[in-house]
Amino acid sequence: MLMREHRPSRSSPFGGGRAASTRPVRASHVQGEIMLGSSRIWKRRLPGAAAVFTAAALALAGCAGGSTTETTDKGSADSGNITWWGWTPDAAPAEAYIKEFSKAYPKIKVTYKKLTIDGYDAAIRPALASSVGPDVFDVAPGAANGSVGIYGVNAIDLTPAVEKSLGADWKSKLAPIGVNSLTKDGKLAALSVGSNYAGSVWVNQDLFDKYGLKPPTTYDEWKSVCATFKTNGVKCFVQGAAQTAFNEDTLQAISNNVKPGVWAQALEKKVPWTDPTIVQALSIWKKLFDDKIMQDGALGVQQYPDANNDFMSGKAAMVMMGTWYMQYSTVEGSTAAISGAGVASPKPFTQLPIAFPDVAGTGNVGSLYGDADFGLAVNKKSKSIAAATTFATWLGTSQAGQQAVGDILNDIPALSSVQPDWTSIKLVNPTAQQPALEKLISDAGKSAEPRLATVSADLQTAIGVASTTVAAGQATPEQAAATLQSTAEKIK
Repeated sequence: MLMREHRPSRSSPFGGGRAASTRPVRASHVQGEIMLGSSRIWKRRLPGAAAVFTAAALALAGCAGGSTTETTDKGSADSGNITWWGWTPDAAPAEAYIKEFSKAYPKIKVTYKKLTIDGYDAAIRPALASSVGPDVFDVAPGAANGSVGIYGVNAIDLTPAVEKSLGADWKSKLAPIGVNSLTKDGKLAALSVGSNYAGSVWVNQDLFDKYGLKPPTTYDEWKSVCATFKTNGVKCFVQGAAQTAFNEDTLQAISNNVKPGVWAQALEKKVPWTDPTIVQALSIWKKLFDDKIMQDGALGVQQYPDANNDFMSGKAAMVMMGTWYMQYSTVEGSTAAISGAGVASPKPFTQLPIAFPDVAGTGNVGSLYGDADFGLAVNKKSKSIAAATTFATWLGTSQAGQQAVGDILNDIPALSSVQPDWTSIKLVNPTAQQPALEKLISDAGKSAEPRLATVSADLQTAIGVASTTVAAGQATPEQAAATLQSTAEKIK
């Protein structure tokens, strides 16, 4: 967001005032690698500084989760210096959030430390066990990095702060998907900043226009446009199939196209993984490789940076990404992403979300599935709990904070009343993009289907193995489905 990998992702996977988010940001408060995207599933090298810290902290503090006693002296609620660690958002959105926050709380200085997806758990675990960890830190639903199930024990209960901010009926004002997935054992361990949804395909409309093509709506159309792009030396659909959590997004889209809801039911053990819908989804997945809809060598590349960079640099016409890609519809976001993909003189192009094509021929299209992208947790051991709580509550529940989130288009805001202010958002091609983005946001708001929140670590691994072995011809769809079911039966 999934696994949010910013993800360089702008999230990740995997996001006040428009003034803060429409000019280039130089990160005076932001440290760490910039990633482009938003999903929690990507793997990256642990940066040297984080690795050094991790080694030292492990030596001094041992395993995470040590004492979880809450600091008695919580400090001032409207002044102080606090640190925020996360794998998302990217530097530019984080700086925009902090700039808007500083307008409301000028005496609280927030310093953001951006870690990689791959390095986050290795860094945060010993940091939280020590006395020098961050005041605010990212957590997320599910079993991937920053799991609230693991690190929620190190966080204070934010329920009183939210009640103070939004009133006794606060739950009715926030997206349920964010509240439910970040509540553990009755404690609101973190505040969702916003949600991400997958299921959409993003297209380079300029490339489609160049070759007189329309985005595909069926399997045959998809094959046809891919053949045309290939003839002209352009990659068609790119997927980093070596980064297997993103394969799960595509498989869930195919499964929902075959028969909506079966994938989510399998995750909840309401239907077996050997259900004909799952087997057919795996069969269609294999067909995407056989018919060259998937790019050659897909099993050897990563979604981030490889597939992302191919799309952003104009080498590929389509990519499987979710709502976190909305931010690249803006002039600023698109320019930064294209530059990050290695293009020396970046020129924004029209990026549009489309429904996953009707590959099964059922007419069941347009499904989206999502989770809270990430939540802000306040460290129990912080010496500035009050100021940290002020920041987390402001970004997750205030109109100004959530408007900043909404206008950057990285996440769909957690505060239900907030919508992007389109008059202040500079899109690359407003006529084409605004209606498409409004529809995507509206459709996402109607979805209650989870993406990764209900996927255990073991099952996620098994789904990844199923996706790659079927694609490589090392297992049949039936064999892979049986293995998935065997894994699911072992999970309590």
